[in-house]
Amino acid sequence: MRAALAEGVERIVYTSSVAMLKVSPAGEIVDETKPAQANQTIGAYKRSKVLAERAVERMVANDGLPAVIVNPSTPIGPRDVKPTPTGRIIVEAATGKIPAFVDTGLNLVHVDDVANGHFLALERGVIGERYILGGENLSLQQMLADIAGLAGRKPPTIKLPRGPLYPLAIGAELYAKFSGKEPFVTVDGLRMSKNKMYFTSAKAERELGYKARPYGEGLSYALDWFRANGYLKR
Repeated sequence: MRAALAEGVERIVYTSSVAMLKVSPAGEIVDETKPAQANQTIGAYKRSKVLAERAVERMVANDGLPAVIVNPSTPIGPRDVKPTPTGRIIVEAATGKIPAFVDTGLNLVHVDDVANGHFLALERGVIGERYILGGENLSLQQMLADIAGLAGRKPPTIKLPRGPLYPLAIGAELYAKFSGKEPFVTVDGLRMSKNKMYFTSAKAERELGYKARPYGEGLSYALDWFRANGYLKR
């Protein structure tokens, strides 16, 4: 940001995340007016997002940084090479490796809509403002059922309590330290799953002209891409 300011960059779109917004177990739909403090977040990733966005906001206020902030929710779609944590859920569910679920919720959006939202923010966003770039709010159970339907599998019907999963998560993290493989379940992940991560993109729709397609299209594109690229090995 300092380098951009020094070079006289006309406008910056800073990619933050909905991870820096305050969510709740009750499933309240959150907008841009609910930023979290760093000590209210779970895990290093979310804390880093809060601290980074605050640094950008200070530069906007104090140094005249011409930045517009966007907060994508959970993108899904094609070209998820790594894959991302959400992409891993899609792959594991499509191959029948997620037989159960916990009671949580999330906001899913086609990755191309998020990309387009960045261009809209560049063209129409107000400097210093933040805009959520999201899609549809749904439960994890519904997401897994939709993946199962697209993959020709039976959806999971077992809802698990979180408590007994914590020892499993601790074991998975210890194993990951020795194996070098990313654990599928983590302690922070379980703690975060207590909250329903539901958001609204009404501000971006109103001020930027942002529009997200039905999340199912992103899910279908993601599965097609994973299948074509050898991720869905049974």
